[in-house]
Amino acid sequence: MKFENANVLITGGASGIGKIMGRMALEKGASCLIIWDINITNIEATRHELGKYGKVAGYVVDVSNNDVVTKTYAKVIEECGSVDILINCAGIVTSNRTFDKMSTDEIVRTMNINTMAPMFVARAMLPDMLRRNRGHICTIASAGGMLSNPKMSVYAASKWGAIGWSDSVRIELQDMKSDVHITTVAPYYINTGMFDGVRSRIIPILKPEYAARKVIQAIERNKTFKGIPFGFHFIRFWQAILPTRVFDFFFGEVFGIYHTMDEFTGRQKPLKTGAKAS
Repeated sequence: MKFENANVLITGGASGIGKIMGRMALEKGASCLIIWDINITNIEATRHELGKYGKVAGYVVDVSNNDVVTKTYAKVIEECGSVDILINCAGIVTSNRTFDKMSTDEIVRTMNINTMAPMFVARAMLPDMLRRNRGHICTIASAGGMLSNPKMSVYAASKWGAIGWSDSVRIELQDMKSDVHITTVAPYYINTGMFDGVRSRIIPILKPEYAARKVIQAIERNKTFKGIPFGFHFIRFWQAILPTRVFDFFFGEVFGIYHTMDEFTGRQKPLKTGAKAS
């Protein structure tokens, strides 16, 4: 789907790759960039910074609260018009503790923001897209939603859920013969600060500009699924043909993926619960 003359809404759009994708959308001629984020300071700074590229609107939204999502979307329709492209980019990771040491709050927050929120936001906007037979919903999940990884079990579960939901909706729309499209994105770690402390032995940690550009291109080309880097498209293939112990050895020990979270610190001054770009 083309960004030119489109209203583009990005959750978690005031930081990380959400902010970068917002700039890219405006550079491609988007009519309006609509930012949903939890941090008012970041929203205002981003509006000021990106305003030179085009029209930018910002809303403080806890995307894990369905009532807030519904009410804010009504304001967006009134003030900006219908959303043509939705990018679900808000997400959190809370710690590198093993599952037995995770708190109930961590589990609930992670599942609410990473899994439930994209559903709430998409459900608010999908009926209008279906009515107009025009629209694109992109959900930024994670390679962690395809590859089990210790010390991030709940994060992985939340992204597995997001991938399963997003791709299932794709098939529903396909069966409807709708011209509304779905893109599910599964990137490796991105160097935005969210995963500070992560160490990757062989696979390079992604640069934000590169990851954002790949997502934008996937939307433009109506890609149904985008793994970043491309090799992550084949994770399930290797899981299918290799015995579990062999798979664990190569991906976990040789590639070192099972130890990437060992020294994780995350952002030193995390934002409040809500929306940080994945």
